[in-house]
Amino acid sequence: MEISKLKSIIEAIIFASGEPLSLERISEILKIEKTDTQKLCDMLAKEYEDRQSGIKLIRLENSYQFCTKPEYFDFVKATLDIRRNAPLSPAAFEVLAVIAYNQPVTKSFIEQVRGVDCSGVLNSLSEKGLIEEKGRLDLPGRPLIYGTTTDFLRCFSIKSLSELPPLPDKEQAEEDDSQQMIETA
Repeated sequence: MEISKLKSIIEAIIFASGEPLSLERISEILKIEKTDTQKLCDMLAKEYEDRQSGIKLIRLENSYQFCTKPEYFDFVKATLDIRRNAPLSPAAFEVLAVIAYNQPVTKSFIEQVRGVDCSGVLNSLSEKGLIEEKGRLDLPGRPLIYGTTTDFLRCFSIKSLSELPPLPDKEQAEEDDSQQMIETA
């Protein structure tokens, strides 16, 4: 099959799915290798970028999805009369960071790191689709384990968790804390 035909099929199936579609699934449908599928998806994404379209094809880990370009958000919002979600609280950002950098994690792990109950924040992040239950640990009580979602990647405009900024090392963090104490004294 010719390249333009394959790209058209990819465009149609990603558009129709509405959700991120895995590279593996696209390859399965087209009956071609994943490396070839990825090249075709990247070519299609570049075409959308080159023609300055109002939508773009984004990669989320090993999946692809169409989305509106951020600069057109206000127009889309006005058209659909979307209500803007409340911004995340500092506590929600903390819990999200603990999960993103350490996943999969239990509620008790998060609470141990933060030192406070996080039930309400976990529910809120789950309702927003930024985290999800990833299963249960094989320990007494079988606690739930949490991880981030593809919506998390989309909201923070990253392709994978490997794009998260590195955490400061322990020595650097201690130096920063010491410096802050000196400055506030």
